[in-house]
Amino acid sequence: MSTEHTTAGPLVAELPQGDISYRAAGPRSSSHPPVVFVHGLLVDARLWEPVAERLASDGIRSYAPTLPLGSHQRPMNADADLSPQGIAALTRDFLEALDLSDVTIVGNDTGGAICQLMLGGDTSRIGGAVLTNCDAFGSFPPRGLAPLFHALRHPGLVACLAPALRSQAVRHGPLAFGPLSSGPLDGALTSDWVQPLAGKAIRHDLAKFARGVRPGLLLDAAGRFGQFTGPVRILWGDADPYFRVELGRRLSESFPHATFTTVPAGRTFLPLDRPAEVANEIAAATGRSLRAGPV
Repeated sequence: MSTEHTTAGPLVAELPQGDISYRAAGPRSSSHPPVVFVHGLLVDARLWEPVAERLASDGIRSYAPTLPLGSHQRPMNADADLSPQGIAALTRDFLEALDLSDVTIVGNDTGGAICQLMLGGDTSRIGGAVLTNCDAFGSFPPRGLAPLFHALRHPGLVACLAPALRSQAVRHGPLAFGPLSSGPLDGALTSDWVQPLAGKAIRHDLAKFARGVRPGLLLDAAGRFGQFTGPVRILWGDADPYFRVELGRRLSESFPHATFTTVPAGRTFLPLDRPAEVANEIAAATGRSLRAGPV
């Protein structure tokens, strides 16, 4: 990140489950509600950098933890619960560790599923939410990604597959990150995302999560969305091969105070491809408008 209010280098939060690295941007003394980003599987906090920069330039403080979803550098404690419910609890612990309140949580891809589990539980520190293309209801995982999640449940199988991901052509191809983006991907960034899979402990952390993924979890959480009365804004790329527009629209209809907006030609990685639109939705959820800036 390049703004003057960005904390240099990753910081570390000590949680019961283990140490979590995170990035912070925006003025520490911001008078606006804080934003916490929740990324998805096999990416890290840097997914949110373009969005965080735009928010920081307008005085909004944000925090982007790197969760133990396969691209993390620090293995979690051996006894840590890293199921989807466990990652939701870990994210709540992150809010508590940093003493954040009235938080706008922002989720993408699998991170959107984690946000939904949070919104279906203790929301005492959450003031609002922004969800971009993500799992919802019985689509956890999406049908097209079910083989991937099956593979991730087996650390030995991932160890055999990981060397192929050293090739950028493979990483950016149709069986990896390629379908998630509507624009070119940064090869160095995607390389960093898959490099931790070389570590046995990281693969075991990831397997804990993958083994806990099942459709009933989000269906159960959705039954409690009506209890959350804060603003929820759904921003959905309409060209996503995994998360169809109908899924996002249905998700917006499950909350008492939600909006639904589509992004033409957008796919899963809206934070990278369309950061201005994502930042604007976040600002609206916190009750303000961003100054006009570069798209």
